[in-house]
This record gives sequence, structure tokens and C-alpha cells, in this order.
Amino acid sequence: MLDRRSFLAAASASVAAAQTPRDWSGKNPVRYPEPDVVSLDKRFDKYKIGNTPILRLHTGCLWAEGPAWNGVGRYLLWSDIPNNVQMRWLEEDGHVSTFRNPAGNSNGNTFDHEGRQIACEHGNRRVARYEYNGTITVLADKFEGKRLNAPNDAVVHPDGSVWFTDPGYGALMHYEGNKGPLEIKEAVYRIDKSGRLTKVTDEIFKPNGLCFSPDHKKLYVADTGATHYPQAPKVIKVWDVDGSTLKNGRQFCSMELPGKGAGLADGIRCDTDGNVWSSAGWVGAGYDGVHIFAPDGQRIGQILLPEICSNVCFGGTKRNRLFMTGSQSLYAVYVEAIGAGVA
Repeated sequence: MLDRRSFLAAASASVAAAQTPRDWSGKNPVRYPEPDVVSLDKRFDKYKIGNTPILRLHTGCLWAEGPAWNGVGRYLLWSDIPNNVQMRWLEEDGHVSTFRNPAGNSNGNTFDHEGRQIACEHGNRRVARYEYNGTITVLADKFEGKRLNAPNDAVVHPDGSVWFTDPGYGALMHYEGNKGPLEIKEAVYRIDKSGRLTKVTDEIFKPNGLCFSPDHKKLYVADTGATHYPQAPKVIKVWDVDGSTLKNGRQFCSMELPGKGAGLADGIRCDTDGNVWSSAGWVGAGYDGVHIFAPDGQRIGQILLPEICSNVCFGGTKRNRLFMTGSQSLYAVYVEAIGAGVA
């Protein structure tokens, strides 16, 4: 039996150990189960894997964004916006290299159904497609004769259309693009196969990350308008997809976490069960990372990171590995969920 002094010493050591910063070098392994994959609802339990860790795959970026998985090349592509480069992580051996330099201060990336890369370029205020022969096709840079603000993120639809958001962050400062006036209202757009650009909604303050539901009948969009509009809610919105248009816009979920506060969603992805995996940040420890929402909008789980998470995507051979761009770093963790969509 421990005497009082021994008990207090043991308790203090336990608290100190709990407060010791996690070693992200990979030299000191994490004790399973991974403590930073947190279940908030029993519905999330089936997506947790007991014997897999969150790994930091790379660090050294200034603001990592726009992860997209290329299944043929078996690589993860992402942007480092301020450094004006795109980076690539190879699944084969974990090698990281510069993929594109310069990169137009690109933010969001995706691949279309033909495997071509699509990038939202802050610096060039455009959405561009990189062709197989290395040439660049400008998909959109103007709407009704005025320059786009600074396209942010894009997703593709099976009908060949590209949907993207244009909140304008890359035009607000030189750090992530080229500072200049916003000429049009922040909005969400659709580019059809013929190249025709249409606005699908501007019923949102600053549309950021976006994704389709697995059946492509819903479009989810993160609203980060609170960065510049005090009245903007910190939410993810959802619309019903009606062919080439949107209808019935409404709140899908709030980013308010009881006991922690409300941060911002940024990049988002759906899994094949219809759950929304959202990057989250700007609150601090116990909040920043990834928040997982069930199809009914209830938060069911978290993946905690030591940095603000900007964006996410599913990848790997089975599309069951979640890649997370977190401020300066790239992270990944295996989950028992399969990503919907192509990138």
C-alpha cells in the first residue's frame, strides 16, 4: 500500500507524463489505442482502428493546403501556398519532393475523372487544369467580365463538371497571392463540360471547402466568413443538387464544440457512408484537427492534431487513409472509412 507521500509523487508523475508533448518524430511510438482519435458518439466507434497511429509524414511548410490523392501514381499532392509550390508524397517509400514550382499560389487541388489535376490558383485568380502533355487549360478566371476573387477549392461531378468556391482569401494579402480588390461577391460556381461558367449560389459569406455526398445529391460547403464578417456563423452549409443548380440551402452543422468554443471548418470530404470529415482549427488543443459529422449533422468523432488543420482527403490503395494538411505539416491516419469521390 502506498503512503500519502508516495501516492502524491506517483500522481504528480502521472500528470507530468500526461502533459508531456507528443513526440512527432516517429522515434518514440505511441501507445495503442491512438489517444488522439476520439469517439464522441458510438456511431464513430466502427471507424476507429485500435492499432494504428496518426503519423506526421512531412513538416516544413508555411501553410499546407489542398491535399489530393492520385490513385494511378500512388501519391499525395498538396499545396504550400505562401512558398508558391506544390508538394508530393510517394506512397511507395514516403519520399517527399517539390511537384510544381511556381504553382500560382495554388490552394485546393483535385483530380478529374480522367486523372487530370485541377488547381485553384490564388495568385492567378483562376481555376486551371494540367493536361497530360504539360500544357495548362484555364477553366475559369472571369465571371461576367470581372476577375474571380481567388478560387479556393474544387470538386468534380460524374457529369464532368467542376464546382469551386471563390472566397477571395488569396487577394486579401500578398502572403498567399497578389493583393487586390475583390471585384465580385463571394460565391460557388460550376463549370460544365463545354466550359460554361455559372454561379450556383452566393447565399454564403465566404465559401471555402466543399464536397458532394456519395450519391452527388447534396453539396456541402464550409463557411469561413467569420474571418471578415462578424455576423457570419461558423458552420458548414448544405444544398440539394438539382441537376446543374442548387436549392434549399441550410445549415448542416455548427463548428461550436461545447466546452471548447467555435472554430472554423475549412477543407471537407465525405466518406461512402455519408459522414462529413471536416478540418477544424483556430481554437487550440482539444479542438484543432478533424471533426467528423454523421449525415444528420451530429459531431461523432475527432482527430486531434498539434496544429490547425486546413484540409483533408482520403487516399491510399484502399482509400481508407485520411491525409490531413495541418499548418506546417502533412499527417495521415488509417480509418475504417472509405473516401467518396475521386480525390
